[in-house]
Amino acid sequence: MAFEDLLGNPVIQKYLHELVGPTGMPVAAAPPDGEVTDEELAEELGLELNDVRRALFILYENDLATYRRVRDEDSGWLTYLWTFEYDNIPENLEEEMYRLLDALEERQEYERTHEFYLCEVCSIRFEFGEAMDFGFECPECGSPLESMENNRLVESMDRRVDELREELNVDVTS
Repeated sequence: MAFEDLLGNPVIQKYLHELVGPTGMPVAAAPPDGEVTDEELAEELGLELNDVRRALFILYENDLATYRRVRDEDSGWLTYLWTFEYDNIPENLEEEMYRLLDALEERQEYERTHEFYLCEVCSIRFEFGEAMDFGFECPECGSPLESMENNRLVESMDRRVDELREELNVDVTS
């Protein structure tokens, strides 16, 4: 898939933004053809060199950029030549979705197997054991803790888990 196609996708734009942040987004959104140095990118984009390097290393850590080092024979300085590898983005997103599914399933189990109490004044939620330790009174304001139903939260998680499983083509019984 071409860079332009990938970068036109709002999901991929959001993914890159989450990785590199707002200061690194110009680097992620402007992948050049072929190799480029961090200095060239900084000059071309009008960014601080440290911001460019930070974004490049984040992309590298996520298998979205590679580099090769070239040593200048006269000065001995190393030059890093960067290449963007955005073909890995769909695979990375799929891995993120699996991690999200695992985390949601774990949280879903936690929500189902615990009883919660709420301070309606402070909006602080406590597990049953914590509430009992505090004598069913909020440790912040002294208000009574009320039993809290989390059915809507669990149902919402059920829907999201089902959507992720369907999108990832994960068998419900696995």
